[in-house]
Amino acid sequence: MQQPPKKIYLSSKSPRRRELLRQIGVEFELLLLRTQGPRGPDVSEDVREGELPQDYVSRIAREKAEYGWQSVLTRTLPIRPVLGADTTVALDNHILGKPANKMEAVDMLTSLSGRTHQVLTSVCVRLNNHVWEAVQVSDVTFATLSDRAIDAYCNTSEPYDKAGGYGIQGRAAIFIKHISGSYSGIMGLPIFETTELLRLAGISIL
Repeated sequence: MQQPPKKIYLSSKSPRRRELLRQIGVEFELLLLRTQGPRGPDVSEDVREGELPQDYVSRIAREKAEYGWQSVLTRTLPIRPVLGADTTVALDNHILGKPANKMEAVDMLTSLSGRTHQVLTSVCVRLNNHVWEAVQVSDVTFATLSDRAIDAYCNTSEPYDKAGGYGIQGRAAIFIKHISGSYSGIMGLPIFETTELLRLAGISIL
């Protein structure tokens, strides 16, 4: 009788997702995605015209999981579940990606100031011909931010690898007045939904 897998592949570069998987005791091996190079990124994160935030994060998470699964087959790696995930920030259904520079980061945080926005994280697990998916949506309310606070935050390194230009687990925590949803989902990997998907793929957390 074939034993269920005890380890997964993580098709993501996010250090926060690694931290959250370690928190719940999931062993993983990284399948790193190229974000640049002569052939371009392995998974393009460009938003398609008219694409809604939930459709966008679902598509990117599926593509990451699928790319990882194909890498497992191509490299004849041991068969294990592949987890892909994607997080985006949306304000009035407008997707806020990762700021490319300080000006973009300042503009994003200014638009979020005093408002409630959504953080969406999609998780996709692929094993053989099975694909399991979930999308977690949280509401995040920012306090009204001063120009000085926005400028000071954007002078740190925090905004530039994060959707929406901030990280809840960093200094931007002082901006957040209220959340409704999943703290871990806002970080980049909703633990409850991820645990459920991994259980379907044969990975038992406890």
